Amino acid sequence: MNQLAVVAGVALFILVLVDTFETMILPRTVTRGFRLTRYFYMLVGRVNRLTLRLERNSALRDAQLNAYAPLSLLGLILFWGGMLILAFALVHWGLQIPLHGEMLRHDIGTYLYFSGVTFLTLGFGDVTSTNGIGRFLAVMEAAVGFGFLAIVISYLPVLYQSFSRRETTICMLDARAGSPPTSAELLRRHAERDNMAELVELLKEYERWSAELLESFLSYPILAFYRSQHDQQSWLSALTAILDTCAIGRLRFANSPEWQKALNWQAYLTFAMARHAIIDLALILYIEPQEPPSDRLDDEQWQRLTNSLVQAGIPLADISDATRAQLAKVRRQYEPYVYSLAKVLFLEVPPWIMREATADNWQTSAWETEGHLK
Repeated sequence: MNQLAVVAGVALFILVLVDTFETMILPRTVTRGFRLTRYFYMLVGRVNRLTLRLERNSALRDAQLNAYAPLSLLGLILFWGGMLILAFALVHWGLQIPLHGEMLRHDIGTYLYFSGVTFLTLGFGDVTSTNGIGRFLAVMEAAVGFGFLAIVISYLPVLYQSFSRRETTICMLDARAGSPPTSAELLRRHAERDNMAELVELLKEYERWSAELLESFLSYPILAFYRSQHDQQSWLSALTAILDTCAIGRLRFANSPEWQKALNWQAYLTFAMARHAIIDLALILYIEPQEPPSDRLDDEQWQRLTNSLVQAGIPLADISDATRAQLAKVRRQYEPYVYSLAKVLFLEVPPWIMREATADNWQTSAWETEGHLK
């Protein structure tokens, strides 16, 4: 008997089961550093980033980015299954379980084959165990394999339901804030139609969306890598546009409009929830915040933003350096996290205001392009 192989097999079996439970079933984040899933994604993530840097064809690059999350998830499931098969093979081999079959060699290769056939419940019958311990382990492995496949099958629909709910709310932002969404466009479109009360309701809806985003990402971090189905849209750009809008909404507007108090309060609430979501996601993905290489709201952008608000009929009460410093203080609470996440996930950070008018996604098709929404 090879005691070391038996101990290694049992340890690997327990490690994989705990890792699978924590990833698929446990509804909270695990802070323990050593996890098979973490090291698996560290490896495939580095390979993915390396190939993306080497890829020059933009179409192939986009295809790889779109396929990375679902393929890595399938790879993780195969990795878990392979490790469980190896774990049982080590136990069988270490105990030297007698096997019956034609021209068998009792080496690790034969035990791997026997373990794989048993785990996947194929039932070939060409290799069988001939003693009580071996038969017990075979039944146990078949039960584990059946349960593992059942958990995986039930896990995928829940994951894609979370993805679908996320994308539905993102799509609703298209006609309200443009493609990609920007805070200047979101404010302009509501103000020009004298509908700032609806903007307050929109921020209230995005407060709930941010909470759902936080909950789903904590339970299923892989969702962060799932990309939106439409160009110029992503969960990060939507969240950033909402954070930008909340940062502006917490300032004072000229003439103290009647909707200002409601907007200030809802902007504060939505900002708190959205910032909570983006910080926790950076934490569970082990992404440290970094200062952006350039100012997203430089002098030119600030001037264009304030002019846009004036033209929309909602000028700020004060555009002095003090107001800009106040805004910069709020921006520092989330922009380093946005930049770091965008860099790792290969997503674009939306500007505060578009340099030129662009058509929304709903205005374009393969046959026509309408003018910019007025």
